[in-house]
Amino acid sequence: MGSIEQYETASGRRYRVRYRRPDHRQGAKRGFRTKREAERYLISVESQMQTGDFIDPAGSRVTVGELAPDWLDVKRMKLKPSSYKLLDDAWRVYVEPRWGSVPLGAVTHSDVQKWITQVSAGTARTVRRYHARTAEVARRPKSATVVIRVYGVLAAVLDVAVRDRRIARNPARGVDLPRKSKKRHVYLSHDEVDRLARAAGPAHATIVYAAAYTGLRWGELSALRVRDLDLDRRRLAVNENAVRVGSELHVGSPKTHELRSVGYPNFLAEALGELAAGKEPRALLFGEGDEYMQRPRSSGTSRSWFMRALANAGLPRMTVHDLRHTAASLAIASGANVKAVQRMLGHASAAMTLDVYADLFDDDVDAVSAALDQARTTSIVSKPRPLAHSGAD
Repeated sequence: MGSIEQYETASGRRYRVRYRRPDHRQGAKRGFRTKREAERYLISVESQMQTGDFIDPAGSRVTVGELAPDWLDVKRMKLKPSSYKLLDDAWRVYVEPRWGSVPLGAVTHSDVQKWITQVSAGTARTVRRYHARTAEVARRPKSATVVIRVYGVLAAVLDVAVRDRRIARNPARGVDLPRKSKKRHVYLSHDEVDRLARAAGPAHATIVYAAAYTGLRWGELSALRVRDLDLDRRRLAVNENAVRVGSELHVGSPKTHELRSVGYPNFLAEALGELAAGKEPRALLFGEGDEYMQRPRSSGTSRSWFMRALANAGLPRMTVHDLRHTAASLAIASGANVKAVQRMLGHASAAMTLDVYADLFDDDVDAVSAALDQARTTSIVSKPRPLAHSGAD
């Protein structure tokens, strides 16, 4: 049960409400001009505690920056280093400079909306300790992907505040976000893959073919070891993934944490066998000893072996990851079903495969329409036609 007490101030008599919070610690609110106001507040507090809706005003005075580290620690524990770095950068570069010192209770929906607009335009306040190149990039207009990620960090931290009963609702939820458009995939034909492999030269031809016909991510390809190659069954066991985060190389489980076995075409058997010949089982299949192959750069000014091969083969600019898209395209064109393609690519579900490669199934839409038309025609033709009405009684 709470209590009400009066006290004197330079402005006159005031009332203070004391109450016991759900965690049994004492809470208080002062400054009421009349005892009736204090009584109404106490009744409201006691009612909220009975229904579980009580929000301690002291909790909302905690800043966003005080709550974020614990949330980031949980994400570090659950996510792969490359995924975590994206969230950490979003927090440090964009979210912390604007919201780190703001109390939870002072975050408003309209302020979040204004900030999202600034991030999109590249005018949001960012950290100053980054070098000039990073600061310049941060000032450029941002893609929908970056804006949504940055917003997601703030919204997730505020979700924690709601669950902790520090604030009643999340003011970031419901703001307008930029629409995320899908990047058009680049698909190579069998002939174009062959041209690219030849242009890449003997040192890289096999990895080009492997990427384009197995769909493995670069990190999965570069982490393959000799023991992962099964020449008899023509299979590659995907057990590891090597991803460079900044200057550090992190080797762990595949992206979805699911180990899988991927088949490869027979024409690759000889080349893969030559790569494995004379190497220890634990040695890397692509690369020398324990030296992982570096992912070839594909920026506008890059002169990596991959970009030179594209130019020499007369092919459009693309990334090495686009060879994974090519693998999906060639597999579907050959008649592979969605479930088989999902397993090959290591997607979490067939629905994800359908979503990512919806454009590859456009022909299926036409085929379904044609099949329905044929079924209807066959059904109608097979039915006896009613006799024409002669007009006689």
